Amino acid sequence: MHISGQRVLITGAAGGLGRATAIELARRGAKVVLSGRNDLALKELAIELDGEVVLADLEQSADVFRLCELMADIDVLVANAGVGSDAQLTLDREAIDGVIDVNLRAPIHLTTEFSRAHIDAGRPGHVVLIGSLSGVAASPSTSMYNATKFGLRGFALSFRQDLHDTCVGVSLVEPGFISEAGMFANNDIELPAGVRTKKPIDVAVAVADAIEKDLGEVVVAPIELRLASTLGGVAPGLAASVQRRLGVADRKG
Repeated sequence: MHISGQRVLITGAAGGLGRATAIELARRGAKVVLSGRNDLALKELAIELDGEVVLADLEQSADVFRLCELMADIDVLVANAGVGSDAQLTLDREAIDGVIDVNLRAPIHLTTEFSRAHIDAGRPGHVVLIGSLSGVAASPSTSMYNATKFGLRGFALSFRQDLHDTCVGVSLVEPGFISEAGMFANNDIELPAGVRTKKPIDVAVAVADAIEKDLGEVVVAPIELRLASTLGGVAPGLAASVQRRLGVADRKG
């Protein structure tokens, strides 16, 4: 699907990876619709990119369903919004529900409504879900983030199969550690020696490539992190032992 001229809704567009993605897609000719909670940041970016703003808090079901009503008029959905705060064993019910609402429930609702509207109209469209390597391999102190990203990966890969031979494509973009912006950069995490990072523009380019080439799953990470996540996926017990030896839990936050 060509990006130029398409109307693209990006959730979590006020900063971080969402902002970088909006800038890259606008550079490629997209008409960007910026969604999030930070009114001022969204309006400033909209002026810069000649875009639109739709305020929405994805923890609020009314806001999610209001976004769902826009799906018929959107050509591409980039479900980027996410929260990553985890407090080991001290999460209360409200915090647990909030992470599930933003990271999993909202993107599922938006994706299914987008797909239904486009298939009913016979109109081509594409969905990009922003996952994480935390949806491939588990790590300590991030149980809810892992849970929601594992769930998002399962949904994306299964739903892509369901939509085979329809006019709607689904892609999953999975960043590793990203410098300069996003949750990793904001949480001051110390990486083990030899582990490198990628930049927000790398994620933005991956999103654009996924749309234009209808890619199923795109990992944005250096080779050593890809190998580590593969190990974590196929041998979680061994990966957990390695992480304990490296003191991964002590490096977080």
